[in-house]
This record gives sequence, C-alpha cells and structure tokens, in this order.
Amino acid sequence: MKVGILGGGQLAQMLAQAGNALGVETTFVDPGKNAPAARYATQIRAAYDDLDALAQLAASVDVVTYEFENVPEIAATMLAKHVHLRPLPIALSTSQDRLTEKTMFASLGIPTAPFQPVASAADLEAAVRAVGLPAVLKTRRMGYDGKGQLVLRGAADVPGAFEKLGSVPCILEGFVRFERELSLVCVRGRDGETRFYPLTQTIHEGGILRMTVSPAPRLDDELTKKAQEYGERVLRHLYYVGVLALELFEESGNLRANEIAPRVHNSGHWTIEGAHTSQFENHMRAIAEMPLGDTGAKATTVSINLLGDSPALEEMNAVVGAHAHLYGKTAAPLRKVGHVTILDDGSGAFDERVERLRDLVARATAAVSA
Repeated sequence: MKVGILGGGQLAQMLAQAGNALGVETTFVDPGKNAPAARYATQIRAAYDDLDALAQLAASVDVVTYEFENVPEIAATMLAKHVHLRPLPIALSTSQDRLTEKTMFASLGIPTAPFQPVASAADLEAAVRAVGLPAVLKTRRMGYDGKGQLVLRGAADVPGAFEKLGSVPCILEGFVRFERELSLVCVRGRDGETRFYPLTQTIHEGGILRMTVSPAPRLDDELTKKAQEYGERVLRHLYYVGVLALELFEESGNLRANEIAPRVHNSGHWTIEGAHTSQFENHMRAIAEMPLGDTGAKATTVSINLLGDSPALEEMNAVVGAHAHLYGKTAAPLRKVGHVTILDDGSGAFDERVERLRDLVARATAAVSA
C-alpha cells in the first residue's frame, strides 16, 4: 500500500512514522525546504496547487490524505478525479468555512453557539442585535490558533470590527460561557465501522492549545454518549473515512459543538503512548482499508505542546515516564516545535511530574518570546 499526503509538517511526520510500522510507503507534497516529514517519507517539493506535482503524486500512490484542512480547492478536486482521496472533498469544503460548518451542525441537530453571517458593517450591526453581546466575530475562512477573530465585549467594540478583520466574509458567534473545552477524536473506516477515543480535556491560552488531559476528568456516561452521538452524525453526513476531531464546549452539563478538524489533531497526540492504537495509526488503517485498532486509553495521559522552543531533551527525559516528540523545526515565538507526553503510572507522583514538565516547557517558551 502506498499513501500520499498533502502537507509535510509534524502531522505528516507522525502519519508517516505510523505508516512505516504498518508497511505503508508514504509520499508527500510540500513546498518546504526542511519539511519535518522528509525524515520518514519521500517528498515531492512543490506548491499544493501545482497540478504537475499533484498528478505525479496521484500516479504514484493508492490513496491520498491530508494533514491540514486549508487544502486548495483545485488540489482536492483534481486529486479526487484521479485517485482515492480520504477524507472526501466535502469534509474539506465544510471545515474551511465556519458558516458552512455551523450550518451543518444545525442541520444535524447538534447544538452550537448562536450565529449569524456577516458580509458588511451593516450586517454586523444586525447580527449583534440577533446574537447579543458579548460575541466573537470570526473570518469565515483561514483562521486558526486564535487568528482571524475578535471578541466583542460591548457596544464600543462593534464599530470598525468588521474592517479590522479585513472586511472579508465573517460569522458572528454568541459567547459561550463554558466550564471547559473537550475534544472527541473519532475514526471511521470505509465500511462504516466507527470508533471513538475517550473525551479529552483541552487547555488553551491565547487561542492556542497548550495541554490535553485524557480521559478528561469528571466524565459521566451521559456526556460521553452525547459526544459520540454528535460525532457519529458528522461522520455519516460527510461519508467520512479516517480520523476526525470534534471540538466541543461543556456548559452546565451540556455540549455545544465548536468546530471540526478533518484530520489527525493536536488533541489526539496523547494517543501515541496513551492509547492502544494511536490516532495516526488508525488514520492510516482507515484510509488503507485495514481493520481499525483499539481506541481505548491505557491510563490517564497528559500531553503538553512545546511552543517557541523545546526544553533540553535530557531535562524532559529526567522526568520519569516522559516521552518527548520533537518536530525538527527551528525555534520561533509560539511555533509548535514538539510535544511531551506522560502517563499516570499509579505511583502517586503523576501530578508532580506533570508540573515539572509544565515548568520546563514554560521556561523554554518564555525564553523565545522574551
């Protein structure tokens, strides 16, 4: 089996690593000179909309997937005509537009924050009247890690807000006063078999995921059942094959959908050590039509993103049970350069070890940002 990937970043790197263990050959398209995935897979160095490069990829593999959702439409359309593309283009087109995404949730009976489309300053005024304040104004396309959005806390924040985001099509979402954020990582095979990883608590700062805890603390069966029901609806609607992350807000014991990521996801990095089958292996299994692996957790697992720069490996390795993953990226403020994962071994020292790792990571991040 030969698999192609659009993108050569850390997610492609970890997909290729998982694929290698399954006997899968991986080729990827990425314009970068030092793409992280190049250490484990063959690179076609070209732009994502380079039709010659895409044709070369399609001719050399059995199936193509992607590691990021902002794949150019021309690339997805072209590839789908010549090779199996999994997930399908509908998953891309839905996730690339926040309004389309929220409309999908509403059509499937999945609760969200109230929302309104905004195409002008006048639309924003009307949307504020409909949704209320506080609210979040977001560009419909291309926003990530807190980019492309503004929090409107009061009436004084409304004038000029549409222009600050570039006067591009936007969506206004009501502010959700959630207790915590959760992520459900799902996997679905071509035969429709679906499995779910445990709900994961995600801790963000400045719109960037900093840490995950899985399984999330204080889970009850009803919450898990509801999340999985929502995940199942999305997967079926999108005729999905592969791994998908559904990001959720928990509010007074209820769930509201925030967004989907039609790919392996940062909130599932813990699965490499913490689950019986990692999200990366299960994605490769799904798109290659292999049996899906066990998604159960081995133990409570914490994964911490390394942002800006990495602590010294010997410092992280000195923490008992720590597993560091470096992506081969140069240091830069808030760049995701790796992650470190630790499992609860039942010794009673888990919380202390997590705090040691968090302190090491915070100091490395601060050193680059200074």
